[in-house]
Amino acid sequence: MIQDEQTKKVYYKMLIEKNSHYEGIFYVGVKTTGVFCRPTCPARKPKEENCEFFDTAQEATLASYRPCKRCQPLNTPSGLSPEVKELVASIEANPEKKWTDRDFDELTISPNTARRQFKKQFGMTFIEYARARRLGLAFHSIRKGTRLIDAQLDSSFESSNGFRDAFTRTMGIVPQKNKDIRLLSACWIETKLGPMLAIANDEALYLLEFVDRRGLEKEIEKLRKRQTVAIVPGTNLLLERLEQELNQYFNGELSAFETPIATEIGTPFERTVWALLRTIPSGTTTSYKALAQQLGNDKAARAVARANGANQISLLIPCHRVIQSNGEMGGYGGGGERKKWLLRNEENTRKA
Repeated sequence: MIQDEQTKKVYYKMLIEKNSHYEGIFYVGVKTTGVFCRPTCPARKPKEENCEFFDTAQEATLASYRPCKRCQPLNTPSGLSPEVKELVASIEANPEKKWTDRDFDELTISPNTARRQFKKQFGMTFIEYARARRLGLAFHSIRKGTRLIDAQLDSSFESSNGFRDAFTRTMGIVPQKNKDIRLLSACWIETKLGPMLAIANDEALYLLEFVDRRGLEKEIEKLRKRQTVAIVPGTNLLLERLEQELNQYFNGELSAFETPIATEIGTPFERTVWALLRTIPSGTTTSYKALAQQLGNDKAARAVARANGANQISLLIPCHRVIQSNGEMGGYGGGGERKKWLLRNEENTRKA
């Protein structure tokens, strides 16, 4: 149980705010009900004097608290509502299907609910998501040599104009040749510290970030424009492999990732800094100044910090292992408490 009064005050404030950056960082036991919850629990918040805070769900359980039925703290945290999960599963069961509002009747889900919740989670409506999924199938077919008209029909687009318009909205251009199609798949991956978004093709990972990172939408748009690619919902063998590695990493069973990352992202200087970051052993830390010295330029610490902040492949390019020269944690796009948790988890994994 956490005893430090200052820490308890911070955690209570995060509990009131339902701050997702603290997902997996602490659990709260409520004395008056005997249950324990995660920070983002939607239930009515208890008074501060009725709260006890724990580092792990196991500690809360051993203190005789039972898990909350609403936020289910013993399960992997998920930002997806049951309705959104059901809709995603329905798409994956039949990704070629052209969805209409009438189809929601069979799922007993309101079209307005689907539209609102999907917009909140994915930045697009359910119909847009389903269309993007169908476009992804069409992209794969065209890259393999399928004629444009056949890909259009196979992906349930009734008219060539509608198909080309959808292509243009996603790609920015209408494809003329098979080789013009470049596709990246975007996959939602659950972790102990909250959901992450991974974007990759069959060969390499291009982005991995916590979904609540500020400015993530701009990162995705920048990636799409710089690489001239389409980014659509879906998965592939590389993303499935990454999900397995992330599960092992967060469970303290993995210290080095093998998933390949893209080599063409970033500026030459950023790529140099990121390569240095990947040499920092798991369970250890370094400073911006030390990295600058490795580059042969003591005055480059600020430039190194900017390159560190520009990294959009979390964990695999371990920018969280860089701290300030005075030993303070410094910033982290995923949140300071996540950074502390990651470093502690890596240290424990190294010692195990």
